[in-house]
Order: sequence, then C-alpha cells, then structure tokens
Amino acid sequence: MKIGLRVALVTLAAAAGLGLVLESRSPDRDAELQFQLASLLYDDTRYQEALEAYRKAAASGDTRVSLRARMGLVRSALRVAEFDEAHREATVMRDAAPRNPEAIALHADALWSAGLFDEAEAAFREALAIEPELSRGRHGLARSLASQRRLADALNEAQAALKLAPRDGEIHHTVGAIYEKMHRFDEAAGAYTNFMNLLPNRDRSDKALWSRAQIRFLDAFRGREPLALDEASRGKLHTIAFRLDGDKVVVQGKVNGGRARDFVLDTGSELTTISRETAEQARARPITYTLSAGVGEVGLRGLMLTRMDTFEVGTLKVSNVPAMIKNPGLTGLPRAEIEAFSPLALGLSMTIDYASRQLIIGESLPEEAAGITLPMRLHRLAMVRGKVNDRPGYFVVDTGGEVISISQTMADALEAQPVGGRKIGLRVYGTSGWDRDAFLLQGLNLRFSDIAYDNFSVVVLNLRAPSVLLGFQVSGIVGHRFLSPYRVSLDLERSEVRMTKAD
Repeated sequence: MKIGLRVALVTLAAAAGLGLVLESRSPDRDAELQFQLASLLYDDTRYQEALEAYRKAAASGDTRVSLRARMGLVRSALRVAEFDEAHREATVMRDAAPRNPEAIALHADALWSAGLFDEAEAAFREALAIEPELSRGRHGLARSLASQRRLADALNEAQAALKLAPRDGEIHHTVGAIYEKMHRFDEAAGAYTNFMNLLPNRDRSDKALWSRAQIRFLDAFRGREPLALDEASRGKLHTIAFRLDGDKVVVQGKVNGGRARDFVLDTGSELTTISRETAEQARARPITYTLSAGVGEVGLRGLMLTRMDTFEVGTLKVSNVPAMIKNPGLTGLPRAEIEAFSPLALGLSMTIDYASRQLIIGESLPEEAAGITLPMRLHRLAMVRGKVNDRPGYFVVDTGGEVISISQTMADALEAQPVGGRKIGLRVYGTSGWDRDAFLLQGLNLRFSDIAYDNFSVVVLNLRAPSVLLGFQVSGIVGHRFLSPYRVSLDLERSEVRMTKAD
C-alpha cells in the first residue's frame, strides 16, 4: 500500500513541476520531461495518460527522445487497445530504426494487435536473427507458435523469454495460457499467480481481480484431469447426426448425465455455454465470474464459470469440462439464449458435412483430399486469413453465425461507402445483445485463398469489444453462408481448415 501511494505522489509531483518548467526550458528539455512524465505514468499503469504524454514527447524534433517516446507510445496504445494507432506509430518507429531489434519486436507486437499474425511472426523472427536473446522477440514467437497449436515449441520459447525477463508479467501470462491449452491447469494457475503478483497495483486493479477469478476457477480442477475423454471415447471418430435450425447446426447433448437438450455448434465461443436453468438442473455450481464479449451493445459481459462433471454428445463423453453459465441472461432478444458447444474448446478436431447432416469429432482426423485448404490459427478462437479489397486480416470461423461480416474498423480502413452514399441499416443481434449500428456494405471483393466473392455485400458490425478481449483487431466473421456449401474440417493437429464443395 505504501509503495502504491509513493508512486502516485511522485507522479503528481512530476506533473506539477512540469507545468512550471515548460515555459522556461528549451524544446528538447521539454520533450525529455514529457518523456519522463509519460514513463512515470506508464509504470503506475495509468496508460491512457501515459499515451497522451508520449504523444507530445514523440512530436519532438529531438530524434534521441522521439524514438524512445514513440516506443512508449506504441506500448501504451497496445495497453489501452488502440490497435490502429499502435500499428501506425510502430511503422514510423520501425522506419526510423530499421536495424534496432527492440523496435522490430515492438513493431511485431503492433502487427499482431492489428491481426496481421503472419507478418508479426516474420518480424519476431527478424528481431531474433539480430538479437537471439531478446525476451520480447521470444515471447512474440511463443504466442505465434501457440496459435498454430505447436504448444511444446511455444512453451519452450515462452520459458526462454522468462529466463531473460523474469519480471515481465505478460510473459508469465502467456505461459499460463499455453499451459491451459495443454490442459495443465495446475501449472497454468501458478503462472497466472506470478503474473498477478507482478502487477504494480495488484490490490486494486481489474487485471488482478480477473486473474484471481481465473486462478480460482483453475483450482476447482485440482486433483482432476481437465477435459478427460471417457475410455470408450478415446482414439475414435464420433459421428453425430444434426439438424439445421435456420442457419444453426443443432445436436443433442447431456450435462452431468441429465436429460438430452439442444446444443448449437458454435466455434465462435471458446467455452461450452449453458443456461442458468440447465446449470441448476444439472447441479453445475457457479465457481467464479469471467469476462465474455460478442456482437451487441452490451460489449464486455460478466458471466459465471462452472465445471461440468461430464458432457456428452452422441458417443462422445468428456469429463471435467470448463463451461460458462449465461447468467445474468440478456433480455429483449428475438429468441432466448440457448446452450452451445465447440469441439475445438474440448481440444478436439471436427468435420461438418452439411450435405449428409453429420458432425464428426475426434482427437485426430484422417488425411483426406480437400478442394481448398486454409491455414488456421487458434488464438482463443479459430481464424482464417482473408482479404477485403486486397486488405488482409483474420476472420473468426463461427459455425454459430449466419453471414459474412467485417468489422467497423475494417470498413473505415477501406474508406468505402455504401452504394448511393447511404448506409443500409440492419437489425442484428449477437451474444451481447443488439448491434444497433450494424449496416450493409455493398460492392466489396473478398478472397479466402481460392474462394472469391466479387462485388459482394457484407454486414458491418461493431467488433470492438471482442477485439479488446482477444487482444487484436478482429477483421470479421465467416459463418453459415461461407461454410455451408462445403464439407468443412477444422483440424487442430494440422492447423488448417479443409473445405470440399458438396456434390
């Protein structure tokens, strides 16, 4: 408590002193003072204020100060999810210091935040070629490898980064996320605890609050094997009949051995989700809260976390399954929120055969020829790379969604206007309520490898909340309209989406 108070007082003193000296100091000295103030604010986790001070310092003509200030500006912009500004300023910074490995790695972080994962990985590798012992380079490479399900390699890189920078909390957090993907929850909890203990204001920050909640949730699995396949389920492919309800794939599932109920196949969710009613009937007790985000005006949404003792779909049975309870529920929607699950969230691959109405789930999918193969990254959600009017980005593969959409940020970047200069308003709702600003944008050209949509109309959505929660700018979502003409495999082992046109 004393440490936090002291930091705050020093920061205030610096700010007060700054106002007295700016008029009498040289411009170069002013820039240096702005940089020092910004650094104090950043260390006190006052990132928005630090961002403004770094902006002023970066505008200085003193190149010695402006480069350091721009680096601080990029770091601050990333902290407050100003992804466009981070990307823009990082590009300027990189041009000013093309052989500086720290600047290259920071530029890579900004590319990552812009959803340009392939370019980011190339930049991380470039920085490491210059300086192999660069902790931020190794950390960035670890995140990229983890998104390709190369988890052992990712863990090695993250642990190497920790040896180089043991007090970098973000690296501890990444180690925890990798352990979670490996279903090593005890070690994940330990890594998140290290992250929380390194927070400057861990007694009062939102990050510390949510970290404690996550640790509490992981501790609920202590002594249990998370996401354990039943003996009869291991090493097999499970073929499950489904029906289409509108544009949604619906199967029958059971929670804790209870009665069968409808579950929507939803790869746009990173956890199995159940209603409060289902949780109560199955005696799945709430453990703590988590943050969720989706399309809709609610944005970030607090939901309960629980552990399902068993979850069954067809012949597949999984024990100790993390899940979210949609409580509190949303009101005012056209239809009630229902249960949903994703095999990817269970650590399993899947094939959807829309023609035969069959869902196939397994630890390993057989090799099979495909008409189109798209590299897939899984960073909390499954994504594929696409282009809108030749502008690249990553799109969430969402079996629970209906249309092809792009983000408002992508639409703004295209500087495109709807036909006739007017927006065609739409009524769109998602997992976070109504998106009242959604509209239709016409005349775009989309490319996903060999899949082309020319002069195409897309729905423009506000994806700010999901982007903030995920830590990068989501370019859009591809749903039922994109997937349903194909037999689609989402293969975790090979990190690819395979699509074959139905006969």
